[in-house]
Amino acid sequence: MTQRRNFRQPRCVFVLAVSLLPMATAVNSIPANAQEKSAAVTSPAISQAASEQRQQIVAKAMSFLSKEGQSDAGTFSDRVGSGVTALAVTAALKNGHTVDEPMVAAGLKALEGYVKPDGGIYGNGRLKNYETCVAMVCFAEANQSGRYTKTLRDAKHFVTEMQYGEAQLDPSNPDGHPEWYGGVGYGGPGRPDLSNTGYMIEALRAAETEASDPAIQRALAFVSRCQNLDSKFNDTQFAAKVNDGGFYYEIPLTKIDPSTSDERYTANGGLRSYGSMSYTGLKSMIFAGLTSEDPRVKAAVQWITDHYDLDQNPGMGNAGLYYYYHTFAAGLDAAGIDKLKDADGVEHDWRAELISELASRQNEDGSWSNENGRWFENDKNLATTLALMSLAHCQ
Repeated sequence: MTQRRNFRQPRCVFVLAVSLLPMATAVNSIPANAQEKSAAVTSPAISQAASEQRQQIVAKAMSFLSKEGQSDAGTFSDRVGSGVTALAVTAALKNGHTVDEPMVAAGLKALEGYVKPDGGIYGNGRLKNYETCVAMVCFAEANQSGRYTKTLRDAKHFVTEMQYGEAQLDPSNPDGHPEWYGGVGYGGPGRPDLSNTGYMIEALRAAETEASDPAIQRALAFVSRCQNLDSKFNDTQFAAKVNDGGFYYEIPLTKIDPSTSDERYTANGGLRSYGSMSYTGLKSMIFAGLTSEDPRVKAAVQWITDHYDLDQNPGMGNAGLYYYYHTFAAGLDAAGIDKLKDADGVEHDWRAELISELASRQNEDGSWSNENGRWFENDKNLATTLALMSLAHCQ
């Protein structure tokens, strides 16, 4: 049984065809007002075989989470905070389970225990923004009765207060970093990144915040500065060095910034685009109200067609593979891309292909896990919830 969703992600169906021409040509483009159009659009049916395969692997994964992944306290992998619990419950809800089912009810109760007086929803405070944002999406998905309306309102205030704002643009501020305006990091005064900023945009939209909201538009400015696109939207030193339309994780202030590893730089000092961030960038731009006519969206779509891949996270190999699958599905779904032709002219039904790929990677116990332990994806609970979040976009 699929419950009524509190938040429908912006999406408008179109079929994308790409030739070897410099720019992709859409057969049907995203309407100018994507936010309003999305409410009337339903996802195209996948094939019966793909649907049945999806149902089978989702059922096995949910069985794993409820029987082996969840603690007696209702949490999932709570040693790393509240994030995996929020993702697991969200994955269950987005795949048709209801708030009254034991696994979901226990998870929601556990997540409520992380709500703080300051409005945040987090554990030890190291990942305040990330944990609060994924919890907001979870509570929004479960908020049919209005039970979490105040929690969501307080959390919205909490995450927007952490966002880099106008002080960063003040030339008299010795601690100002104009490149970081609009971004948000894991928590506190540290440098912002595209992943956390993308999570914030999604959380605000889930909490029924309009795309025109100042916080989302500030975030869009940061997202645009994380795109390898030489345009008026990116005034950083990196914009023209790669210029392939993809996205990078962060904006370092210096070449020796310790938070940016050497692998992320190109030979000419640019920042390398990679898969999970490029789909995060696309999704975030759509959530912030951009359409297919915007040059940033066009460039992002071109990068996607040039780097279509389900074997690896383009530019990162198997590092962050399941996070990549999640952003891949969420980004394509939000943009309304149902089928596409890559640069070689091969057409892809990405939903069917993603279902097949995840089916081939599923463990016997119903879980998923990444042999590459970077970003904690060797944890079965995390990898499984990310896979399930991906599959929620394949219905």
